[in-house]
Amino acid sequence: MTESNTPVQSELAGLFKAAGDNLRLDILALLSRGSYGVLELVEVFDVKQSGMSHHLKVLANAGLVSTRREGNSIFYRSAVLNPIDPLFNAKQAIQLSLVNLNLDKEAQTRLDNIHTSRSKVSSDFFSENASKFREQQELIAAFSVYEPSVKDLLKQTPLPSRNAVLEIGPGEGELLPLLDQEFDQVVAIDNSQAMLDKAESLVKEKDLNKVELVHSDTEALNDYPEHFDCALMNMVLHHTPAPQQIFIDVSRSIKADGAILVTDLCNHEQEWAREACGDLWMGFEPEELNRWAAEAGFSPGQSSYLALRNGFQIQFQQYFKR
Repeated sequence: MTESNTPVQSELAGLFKAAGDNLRLDILALLSRGSYGVLELVEVFDVKQSGMSHHLKVLANAGLVSTRREGNSIFYRSAVLNPIDPLFNAKQAIQLSLVNLNLDKEAQTRLDNIHTSRSKVSSDFFSENASKFREQQELIAAFSVYEPSVKDLLKQTPLPSRNAVLEIGPGEGELLPLLDQEFDQVVAIDNSQAMLDKAESLVKEKDLNKVELVHSDTEALNDYPEHFDCALMNMVLHHTPAPQQIFIDVSRSIKADGAILVTDLCNHEQEWAREACGDLWMGFEPEELNRWAAEAGFSPGQSSYLALRNGFQIQFQQYFKR
């Protein structure tokens, strides 16, 4: 006489079912690197929407993917696992085994097209609104509000040296004077020429002769292997098409024991920020940033938070390259 299945056995069977399909494994591998809507997943994998919805439901029921609302859209992502889950080890093993799984060439091309489209939306916004950048950013948080926290975190971060520093998305260049003082070399990368022009004006005005401005995305960091002691991402990740990829790209350019310092919004529900400020993402959960950093080879350091009167909350995260 056989015993009836326990809840854990039933859940384990569902987990094996979810992981027992090649397409679902490809979907999981992609979602381990970022968040995507159903229609984007349909485009990448060239399947019908009904079929994709079925696969996502199976994965969600198994606790391998979760959803997140961004304005009027629902995005799927790899689930943040709970260590007290009885199947935590099994789920984590599945997630980790898929991190380096590559898409086939055609799917990768379609994914690249999606990222290009997202990037163009962000770049076009800043090109069209460069003259109003400061005014729009102050709708959420003026740089002066959180500048002391950024400066304190940078000065308190132990680094291998203070030879070279990288800033992703320098905006109008508010941080560049400090970086010019603290480091021998400063490289600032932005995919918006209009914003780089604003930063260049400040560089000339302040006579910052250590600063190099680069018009590109983070793929350009392949030219700086293990070059930087520190990288800063100041209120920029929520504008990028694939935030998780930024960590991976930046990781290649950071020295051993170097650091990444991230300042960004915590997850919020103020949808107006997407249109008014060109935000692609409505902030991030700290656990998201921690996981992306870990997958790129970084361990967490200090973290702090600043609540604003308008309902937004800013997080400051410090990560060290293992």
